[in-house]
Amino acid sequence: MNAFVVSLVMGGIVGIGYGLSGVRSPAPPIIALVGLLGMVLGEQAVTLAKAHFSQHGQDQSGRPDDGHDP
Repeated sequence: MNAFVVSLVMGGIVGIGYGLSGVRSPAPPIIALVGLLGMVLGEQAVTLAKAHFSQHGQDQSGRPDDGHDP
């Protein structure tokens, strides 16, 4: 349910931006789809980056790396 609320709020913010800039209609369908693709790719990039950097500080035993050799 939370994702729906966030989506609605963000859509409202974008709609206000359209209204303030004087744009009468949304982008043509192909451009809108490309924009959605960019959003999905950006979301996936953040997820992959978080996973990469969270694993970066751990050794192979799964414990955080404190910088000291045993």
